[in-house]
Amino acid sequence: MMNPEKSRPLTRFWLGSTLTILLIAQSLTMTGCVSRRMTIVSNPPGAMALLDGKEIGYTPASADFLWYGTRQVTLIKDGFETKTDMVTVSAPWYQWPVIEFFADNFSPTRVTDRRIFNFNLQPRQMIPDEELRSRARQLRSEAQLGQ
Repeated sequence: MMNPEKSRPLTRFWLGSTLTILLIAQSLTMTGCVSRRMTIVSNPPGAMALLDGKEIGYTPASADFLWYGTRQVTLIKDGFETKTDMVTVSAPWYQWPVIEFFADNFSPTRVTDRRIFNFNLQPRQMIPDEELRSRARQLRSEAQLGQ
């Protein structure tokens, strides 16, 4: 018969090892992650989209982002006025300070934050040739008088 005093260290070893393995497995499976992505949509589609001055593609265009705040969106399309707007991307409650640490690192599932921004482009106003020439003559005469 086994001595109960000798089996206690062995039981503690197995219990400690099992607990350690469970904690490691849990930490590997609970690798919370927040995915942030914004999509820029224009009417009409097909405009070149720039986010903070960097080209991200033609609308509808999507880009991942790391931080919340105000971003500059520029849309360029032939035949339409170039549109530049500042958009505010506000943080959801789970991205507030302190809470975000746990959402980013210990959430049992992947957290996704998707934002869609819609823009309407205005057709470019074509200036008649004669009006453009008239403006050019006026500017030339003002420049000559100013010399």
